[in-house]
Amino acid sequence: RSKHKNTQFKVDFKKEEHVETPYGNVHCIMSGTAKANRPVILTFHDVGLNHKSCFESLFNHEDMQEIVRHLPICHVEAPGQHEAAKTLPSAYAYPSMDQLSEALPAVLKHFGVIGLGVGAGAYILAKFALNHPDMVDGLVLININPSAEGLMDSVANKLTEWTHTLPDTVIAHLFGKDEIENNHDLIATYRHHITTTMNQSNVSQFFRSYNSRNALDVERPIPGGNVNVRTLKCSALLVVGDNSPAVEAVVDCNSKLNPTKTTLLKMADCGGLPQVDQPAKVIEALKYFIQGMGYLSSAGMTRLRSRTASSSSITSMEGSRSRSHTNELQRDRTHSRGAEDKRGRSHTDTSMDSISHSSVTQIISKSTEVTC
Repeated sequence: RSKHKNTQFKVDFKKEEHVETPYGNVHCIMSGTAKANRPVILTFHDVGLNHKSCFESLFNHEDMQEIVRHLPICHVEAPGQHEAAKTLPSAYAYPSMDQLSEALPAVLKHFGVIGLGVGAGAYILAKFALNHPDMVDGLVLININPSAEGLMDSVANKLTEWTHTLPDTVIAHLFGKDEIENNHDLIATYRHHITTTMNQSNVSQFFRSYNSRNALDVERPIPGGNVNVRTLKCSALLVVGDNSPAVEAVVDCNSKLNPTKTTLLKMADCGGLPQVDQPAKVIEALKYFIQGMGYLSSAGMTRLRSRTASSSSITSMEGSRSRSHTNELQRDRTHSRGAEDKRGRSHTDTSMDSISHSSVTQIISKSTEVTC
């Protein structure tokens, strides 16, 4: 663990501080009071965003207050990505994704963590959890891409840099084509934020760092095979909107993680930023996830109900994990057809009582999938 100054991040009700790490200063905003038996929710934003534009809709939602009353929050912003940030010095070498993940112990030296990350932030938190499993209780990873950028992607990104403005490039990263073409107000809001609030030079460096990431070194444990493969040791909730440009990447990540510890939440009629588009649904899933780790046992919950076309063979979604809250969360597993049968895949179509049931079933490898 880092011995640099400011490594012990003192917790006040609300405190802002630039914390020195081996890879530059990161801007941190802490709220709540840390307790010895409770983890800290650590957030890390995506490219082109900061803690406000990425998470404000989520944490200001009335349903989130049940969580923030019990657990402290630490928002972390990558170097140069906070509001009104000055342009980073020309001699400054922007840290890689791996280095940014290694900056986090300097912030959270004495706390267990429930990580909540989006895009680049999700990748950083996953890398942090791989290297420091003793510091991470659970991960909520929105739009995570576990793969390195391929040659064709690299060429495409170079062409995009030459032919598109930075705000256009970031918008294409954050939102799907359908949202860009049809949700003009949302896109205009985020374009304005990227253009007027963020330091363009710093965002470009962060984006370049993300596009140069290595593949996450994870492998799914196979019963009867090598159970000591490198994988996430903590519980993980993967979240993606069905109109997100990250759908395939998140599905790929799900296929590489331990199915007994991983849940995939694919949100119907939802775009690139589920926590902004449908915060209530994300919060509902987050509450169940945190309860599954033994926290927030008294939190007020609306019922989450699983249904399929046959409405039969309903079993506990979390039964294999022996969690205490399984009476609130259920799933219905059915076998898929053809080639998918050979891979032992299942699908779940899940909806909350307060929202319309989606008729679209999703096919995912082994791990629990919830669609809502």
